[in-house]
Parts: sequence; C-alpha cells; structure tokens
Amino acid sequence: MNLIRDIKAFINRLTVETDTLVALIVAVLAFTVLYFFVIRFLIRNEGKDVVFVFVAIMIISAAVIAIVEAIANEIFLMVPAICIVVIMCLYSVEIKRLIWAKRKVKLFDVRKNEGLHVDEEKTQRCINEIIKALQNMAKNDVGAIIVLSTGNVPSQIIDSGVKLESDISSELIESVFFPKTPLHDGAMIINGTKIVAAGCFLPLSQNADNIPKDLGTRHRAGIGVTETIDVMSIIVSEETGIISVARAGKITRYADVEILKNTLGKYYWQEVESARR
Repeated sequence: MNLIRDIKAFINRLTVETDTLVALIVAVLAFTVLYFFVIRFLIRNEGKDVVFVFVAIMIISAAVIAIVEAIANEIFLMVPAICIVVIMCLYSVEIKRLIWAKRKVKLFDVRKNEGLHVDEEKTQRCINEIIKALQNMAKNDVGAIIVLSTGNVPSQIIDSGVKLESDISSELIESVFFPKTPLHDGAMIINGTKIVAAGCFLPLSQNADNIPKDLGTRHRAGIGVTETIDVMSIIVSEETGIISVARAGKITRYADVEILKNTLGKYYWQEVESARR
C-alpha cells in the first residue's frame, strides 16, 4: 500500500503545483498511451476476446468508483495494474519474443559487396536449393531444422554450433543433416544467402500442451526458437518425413512445395523489395 500512497501523493502534488486541467490532461494521455500499447499487443497476438474483457473491466470499475463514493479512488489504479499483470502471465511467451526481438538486420552482407546488389536470380536460386534439400531429406526420412533469421539470432545460439558462413546449396544442407554426422542433431541457421552456422542448440518450447503428442524434441526446438525470437523455422521429421513450418510459436504441418515457396518467398522477397525502396 506504500506504493499506492506514494502515487496518490505524487498526483496530489502535481495537482497542487500545476494547473488542474494540465494535470488531468497528462494523466489521461498517460493512461491512453498505456492502454493503446496493451490493446495493440493483444490484437497482434490474437487476443481480441481479452481486449473486450480488459475494456469492460475498465469501464465497469470506473462506473462503480464514480457511483459508490465509499470506494477509494486509489483502487482504480490497482485495477489496470492487476489486469496488466494477468495479461503478462497469459502472454509470457509473446512478451519474451517481443523482448528478444532486436533491430532488424538486412539479409545480405553489405561488407562482402552483396548487400543491395543481390539480384532476383540469386535469391531464387537460394529458394530452389533449400526446397530441393528439404524434399530430398523428407523423401529419405532425414531429420532437420533450418532457422531462417534476419541476423537477430542471439550469439549464444550461434556459438553453440559450428560457424560456416557458406553459400547455400542443397548438397551442403543435406550433408550437414546426414545421419550420424557430427552436426546432424542441431539446427542450421540461415541468414539471407549464407548458411551462418550448423549444429546449433535451440530453446525448447514451453507450451507442451499446444504441441501434438506425436511431435518430439526436434519439433519442440523448432517451435521454441520462434517463441522467443522473430524467426521462421522449417522442420523435417526423421520418423515420418513430414515437413513443418513454425512461426511465432505456431506450427503448420504437411508443408508442400507451395507452402515452402510462400514461406521462403516471404523471407526473401520482402527484403529485396524493401532494399530497392
């Protein structure tokens, strides 16, 4: 309750020392900005129902406090605080991903004179090579995890594997994941037209209840990295040869050629177009 008293004292001093209207405008703007970011976060993470509940609680609590004079006004400060704490608990995975997200880095390495000069032909070749490798591994039931990054993968993950900095080719991808090779159990990190590292260890998903029971550790790792970092991952099942795509903690199974082309297209072409602009 000391915190509430401190907040109340601060508001009282603000009201006394400045014009009451100015203080009211500042308070309204502060809460408006807070609620805007909370509601925008919920909408972006498919929490429209939670938005409705959040707004309803705010309106009801304001009405009750305005009507019932016996209720202390300080309680109105606790209502949004409690709601926000509950939201943070419900959306802990999404919040972690937001915190981990770093400034987006261009896919192409400008220092190597590739940057904005990468043409569509090279981009399309990378897409074709990745799809070719995925299809071959799926056909032969070779397990694999490929992470499509924008330079935002933490150094801890990169350092857990072997740095390659190699051009993308289906032969290299398949050789890395060939059974019993030293790197086949880890993940491959791709950044633009380069294979950055292989054999990397990824964080496992913490949402075990939302993952089908027939999916193992490889899929939990492929999903887990997308829960905390803004990346996409492509997983090939060693048991079934099924290709899956994971993003933002959600997985799409039975990815065919069209889904893979769309996934890789979103990864590459949006960067090429933004570079042109």
